[in-house]
Amino acid sequence: MLLQPSCKISFHITEPTPFVLMLRPRSGWQQWIAKEEYKIIPSVPVYEFTDIYGNLCQRLVAPVGDFSIQTSAEVQIPDTIDRAPGASFVEVQYLPDAVIGFLLPSRYCESECFWQMTTEVVEGQLMGYDQVAAIESWVRDNISYVPGSSNVHISAAQVNEKGSGVCRDLAHLAIAMCRSISIPARMVVGYCYELEDMDAHAWFEAYVGSRWYHFDPSRPTSNNNGYVAIGYGRDAADVAVYNQFGPPVYPLVNEVKVKLLETNTE
Repeated sequence: MLLQPSCKISFHITEPTPFVLMLRPRSGWQQWIAKEEYKIIPSVPVYEFTDIYGNLCQRLVAPVGDFSIQTSAEVQIPDTIDRAPGASFVEVQYLPDAVIGFLLPSRYCESECFWQMTTEVVEGQLMGYDQVAAIESWVRDNISYVPGSSNVHISAAQVNEKGSGVCRDLAHLAIAMCRSISIPARMVVGYCYELEDMDAHAWFEAYVGSRWYHFDPSRPTSNNNGYVAIGYGRDAADVAVYNQFGPPVYPLVNEVKVKLLETNTE
């Protein structure tokens, strides 16, 4: 399918303010960027770099006054999500070097706290993909997804105690549970077609069967696709769509849209 995600973020800046943005999707085996538009108003010098996770990031200093970022892209993705029940667990000693870091505890994913709980959740499942699917289902069934309920980042342990959260919170808990049983897992942030309460969305990927697979505990189980990734990282600290430095400024406008332009045909 061909999707057109777009984003508009506007601020009123009271003093020159450095930003690091993460608003450009990149082409890969899961998606192809066919067309892209990126506007900074007013125009300022922008420097782009690739972070340690391969994300495209833009550095700039916003001037005093009204300031906005507007992005749009046309992105080709498969119509369905790639599923692989039975995909095998990869023993730690055979993991690629680039994947090892996604086994470790991180700021919002205290995986060291979840081994006992997770082993009970995955009991009887084949090691690997089926364990991750059981974790995804458990989080979906036991943690209430409440869009827009919080702008404050909380950890996996806090989410588990609270019993509810936004998409990133459910992803954090699932990631921590995967890592606790030595399955690498990473956060993904991006856009999702037909998302309730349209905004940026977070889900996760787990490394089984020698590759990354998509999981989303905050949405009903479906093979339908509709996801466009813009950032990957250990948790939400690595995948903020913008980081701002200095006295805090808050968006006056934060608008996300995802249009379906066409579906793939045989």
